[in-house]
Amino acid sequence: MLPRETIATAQIPQGEELTLVSHGSDFIIMLGRDELMGTRMRFSEEQLAHLTLARLSKPAPRILIGGYGMGFTYRAALERLPERGQVIVAEIVPEILDWAKGPLAHLTGDTLDDPKGEIILCDVAALIDDANDGTCNKFDAILLDVDNGPDGVVRDANDRLYTRTGLAKAREALKPGGILAIWSAAPDHKFTRRVKEAGFDVDVQEVRARPNNKGPRHTIWFAAKSA
Repeated sequence: MLPRETIATAQIPQGEELTLVSHGSDFIIMLGRDELMGTRMRFSEEQLAHLTLARLSKPAPRILIGGYGMGFTYRAALERLPERGQVIVAEIVPEILDWAKGPLAHLTGDTLDDPKGEIILCDVAALIDDANDGTCNKFDAILLDVDNGPDGVVRDANDRLYTRTGLAKAREALKPGGILAIWSAAPDHKFTRRVKEAGFDVDVQEVRARPNNKGPRHTIWFAAKSA
């Protein structure tokens, strides 16, 4: 059995420590003993971007992604993004980008230099607030993959994104017809009700972690703001 090798560690602001490990040819980001993400199970994170963009009919969508991670959602968004579109990623852990340029550079390629993309070191909640107070333009879609789901385990401050107030702020930060898409490791029926109560039309989909209908099932909420 192949051993796991620790490559690097990083401290989450107001949270625990992340560990990047290798396991043969695979890479995994750990939180304690829990696997947050890995190169073998990326499909649902890619689908977060693909399925959101498939729902948008904008010629030049402006997309906000909460959490870079291993860049699966970011790269998938760039792959399907129209030429005049824009993807902004909010990431709170600076070392994540060091990993993207270092041990995970074979995954990253030249995407960090793509003129359609921008990585900002900040809390995604700050950019949602900026859209609401006019500091920046509103978004056609907001994609949240900052935690394991509505019940945050990575960082207590993430919980505010999934409260009624947080959902209301996200809705306000969207343009008419915009979409709030939220990734989760597991379903949460109470959260589905909360999203509906925040004024969204909600479609919940289960997506496998790996292609060809393999791996565990993950949940994605697609919450649409009326046009």
